[in-house]
Amino acid sequence: MRFDHKHLLGIEPLRPEEITTVLDLADQYVDQNRRAQKHSDALTGLTQINMFFENSTRTQASFEIAGKRLGADVMNMAMQASSIKKGETLIDTAMTLNAMHPDLLVVRHPHSGAVDLLAQKVNCAVLNAGDGRHEHPTQALLDALTIRRAKGRLHRLNIAICGDIAHSRVARSNLILLGKMENRVRLIGPPTLVPGNFAEFGAEIYEDMDEGLKGVDVVMMLRLQKERMDGGFIPSEREYYHRYGLDAAKLAHAKDDAIVMHPGPMNRGVEIDGEIADDINRSVIQEQVEMGVAVRMAAMDLLARNLRETRAQQVMEA
Repeated sequence: MRFDHKHLLGIEPLRPEEITTVLDLADQYVDQNRRAQKHSDALTGLTQINMFFENSTRTQASFEIAGKRLGADVMNMAMQASSIKKGETLIDTAMTLNAMHPDLLVVRHPHSGAVDLLAQKVNCAVLNAGDGRHEHPTQALLDALTIRRAKGRLHRLNIAICGDIAHSRVARSNLILLGKMENRVRLIGPPTLVPGNFAEFGAEIYEDMDEGLKGVDVVMMLRLQKERMDGGFIPSEREYYHRYGLDAAKLAHAKDDAIVMHPGPMNRGVEIDGEIADDINRSVIQEQVEMGVAVRMAAMDLLARNLRETRAQQVMEA
């Protein structure tokens, strides 16, 4: 298994074969997580610190469960109530943490590039759990695993990403990953939420939902990120749902076996109809949650292997 990285900061640096390595190992962890005995010793003796400068329920819980199932000592730091509030800089925080000798640092931050800055200042493996509008690599990887398991492949599929593209790090990471794996990606939404520069990623842009969903294999809905909006991006939630919320009539334009995805949390009746979200024949939203734990286990396992190898090399050279 080749995964030649010290950190997981984004999808952009990953080669297609490295993406496949993560997904193949995650597949094994899916099987392990479905057994009565879910634990292994891949991270035994290592310390994992989860630093979330933004609130998150599912991502933080997923990383915590993943670390504990692999045998790590896991600590959650409530950064909203930490020294940051007292004026400590991000670099000072990094230096303080580094002195505690952690092995894995999981970081979510509201500013793009903040996680990369932290990674430059610490001697451990850093995983990006979402930074501003930049990237959310483990979300894209868990989405990829969900698609691969549902469709039997992760290449040459027609995939529609719908909704608030402009504010979504999930959309950006998915665009990069799906492009690397030779898929055809369509972005669907109002012009205020789908900037034209996203065409640079090789995506086709549609303003009309019915047209954009024609013949697609995968429909990926996105949450309206109202906390990142500082203007009138949509006329009203009611109007948005009428034009861009996924319901049975719009989904009928996709392939009969198209799957429906959503990274959560969902705004039912805004981005997606509740019946579609709960349709066991079409929706894979709960599978995405399950895949999230397995993918994060795989990512931390691979980074820990590299970390141990690097440290062993340093001991030999010393």
